[in-house]
Amino acid sequence: MASTEAEQNRRAVLWDLDGTLLDSAQHHWLAWHDSMAAEGVELTYEHFLKHFGQRNDVTIPEYLGRTVSPDELARISDAKENHYRRMVRERGIELLPGVGPWLKRLKAGGWKQAIASSAPRLNVDVIVDTLKIRCYFDLIVSAEDVRRGKPDPEIFLEAASRLAVPPGRCVVVEDAPAGVEAARRAGARIIAVLTSQQTLNADVVVRRLDELTPNAFDELVPR
Repeated sequence: MASTEAEQNRRAVLWDLDGTLLDSAQHHWLAWHDSMAAEGVELTYEHFLKHFGQRNDVTIPEYLGRTVSPDELARISDAKENHYRRMVRERGIELLPGVGPWLKRLKAGGWKQAIASSAPRLNVDVIVDTLKIRCYFDLIVSAEDVRRGKPDPEIFLEAASRLAVPPGRCVVVEDAPAGVEAARRAGARIIAVLTSQQTLNADVVVRRLDELTPNAFDELVPR
């Protein structure tokens, strides 16, 4: 009985990466801009924002305006991500306001925590190690672990499955419309962080995580 009760009380927070844990959009923008310039494409900031947060196999054909071969996709993707990781190491990154205290509080409260990001695993590893936050997460699910990107719910369903927590007892923290839609399709509760003037259809919407009430996560998924 104790085991069953413990399983029933299991809860998880599934974190997106950019825009929720940290803001490295400027690093991504510069890396994409330079990588596309090397391909003869003058990428605008508006076009970058339109596809920011999507998988590279979606983003690169959109930026180039044509289909690409697997070899070309890998070459451009590697160039961009190597450039991005180099900037993270050289220029540094910081957690967004409120993130650090919530990571500690949720871990102390017995919540399982996972990163569920469309970013390549090497990017996620560089970020969590630079920020020294790996200790808070039970697992990481990245682009290599799923076949379909957000708004498909696969990444959140995969994270919930690996944590052995029903999706309905997971809280997804997201900042992008595609991620919010993926969480909705997965059947999770959603906390959305507004990073622009867009409207996000979530259970709770804030501009910064330090605006959340002390019981915000517990109210979404009670024990």
